[in-house]
Amino acid sequence: MLKICVLGLGEVGLPTALYMVREHEVWGYDIASSAVNKAKSAGLSRATTSWSEIPSMDVYVVCVSTRITKDETPDLVPVFDCCEKIAKVDGKPSLVSIESTIVPFTSKKIYEDIFEERIALVHVPHRFYGAEPVEHGVKQKRVIGGINEKSLKLGREFYEDNGIPLHVVPSIEIAEMTKVAENAYRFVQISFAEELKMICNELNLSFEQVREACNTKWNIDLLDAKEGIGGHCLPKDIRYLISLTKGGTLLKSAITVDSTYKNWKANKALS
Repeated sequence: MLKICVLGLGEVGLPTALYMVREHEVWGYDIASSAVNKAKSAGLSRATTSWSEIPSMDVYVVCVSTRITKDETPDLVPVFDCCEKIAKVDGKPSLVSIESTIVPFTSKKIYEDIFEERIALVHVPHRFYGAEPVEHGVKQKRVIGGINEKSLKLGREFYEDNGIPLHVVPSIEIAEMTKVAENAYRFVQISFAEELKMICNELNLSFEQVREACNTKWNIDLLDAKEGIGGHCLPKDIRYLISLTKGGTLLKSAITVDSTYKNWKANKALS
């Protein structure tokens, strides 16, 4: 039995902690008392807002939400804050897994500047869909990258021993890039459907019938166009990807399309 601390008890962190608590001693940490109260109600008795209450752990899993700044660049302060707390804990070197969404080279900076290369560090970006917690919950295939071979070995053992299948990538930067690329790709897919729906409406054609016909082709899977792209992850992560390049023409256009589509939907509702 391992001692595990999950930092961040939100949409991803709480299910992660509850999944692990079946076999291990799991502590949960969050700065929000509402999140801690919810975690306790769900069965995570060792949840707290007080970092000083948490003893030295074998594994720390960072699941805090990352954000976007006003100028649409990554705000990774919550991850850095968590890692600084972990770095000050007395005791043996531990495995730290960052599941929060970050951008390439963040893990390396954390490993060198905060942990001073004293711990094992992996990045295992979360893939969690709350609407389908069984099929697409904590126990689904995940990408893992390690800061070095020792870290990767320890990380693989931890996740695989807990029944979580892994796709191993050769560097931690590949794992970091994977998460933002996945969500940016999904954003672009949806925005294409949104634009196609507006074009069909302009031509007085049924978008639903066009979509159904297109999807009879073996390599086509047009998504539905609903109320516009919402939620936390997709709008944030496409901007994370844009922040890494001077280009990003397609990605920026997808954001514009989604904004146009939302306005179009609103105007149709008023007419």
